[in-house]
Amino acid sequence: MTFTRDLTDRFAVSTWSLHRALGGTYPYKPGGNKTTARQPTYGEGLVELIDLPAQFAEYGILRMEICSFHLPSRSAAYITDLRKAFEIAGVKIQTLLVEDGDLSNPETAERDADWMAGWIEIAVALGAENMRVIAGKEPPTDEALSRAETHLRWLAEQLEGTSVRLVIENWFSLLPGPVEVNRVLDALDGKLGLNGDFGNWRGPGKYADLAKIMGRAELCHAKAHYSQTGLDTEDYIRCVELSVAAGYKGPFTLIYDSSFHENEWSGILEERDCIASVLRKAAAAA
Repeated sequence: MTFTRDLTDRFAVSTWSLHRALGGTYPYKPGGNKTTARQPTYGEGLVELIDLPAQFAEYGILRMEICSFHLPSRSAAYITDLRKAFEIAGVKIQTLLVEDGDLSNPETAERDADWMAGWIEIAVALGAENMRVIAGKEPPTDEALSRAETHLRWLAEQLEGTSVRLVIENWFSLLPGPVEVNRVLDALDGKLGLNGDFGNWRGPGKYADLAKIMGRAELCHAKAHYSQTGLDTEDYIRCVELSVAAGYKGPFTLIYDSSFHENEWSGILEERDCIASVLRKAAAAA
């Protein structure tokens, strides 16, 4: 399937979608060391992170999101080499996903905010457009939400003067529905962006709830569900259609998290083709 430049720019892939191909993880955590030994979490792996930009370009995917635990080094030399690999391949680093921390926990929030701030220099050095952090994991009490808002505001201030945008996600216990997501976004008054995620909310109210946030989303983790029979096309198409109807115009980050396809790229490209068909249909009807 061929894509116009406009449609190509509507797709990204997270390194999470290739966690089996990468194999190893580097568990950076608040209170831990900045350098950690590689853990063969998903096996020995078939490819190194620095080789992915060229692979992305071959598949026509020109945007990538990097999970923090997939960075084998935070050294200036490695980050410089990694950014060069992206530039050579013509692939943008859409988002650095900071994969730990809790800004709502009264015992650890300040420590975790400082730890998250330590990733800002990495995001800037990589040339990332966004940095996604975890808003919080505590139940959504007024106190917990206010605490997270305070620390998110401080993090957004640390990013002022850079080209990196701070974003959160509809994820974990602090943000179980649109009321909480919209409250935090409103409290930050434009200083915070939203990455909407199809896979983080479930149940009978999923579609109605997603419809209430996707109009405010700047990014989207388009996670598909797979069963023994393959892609749940009905669910996936419905999520994309409601996003389009809500006014979402950003990129769809393809999240493949299944063993249905032995080759992760087969799943990723299946997701892309499914979304592309919805976008083409919507464009034709406009």
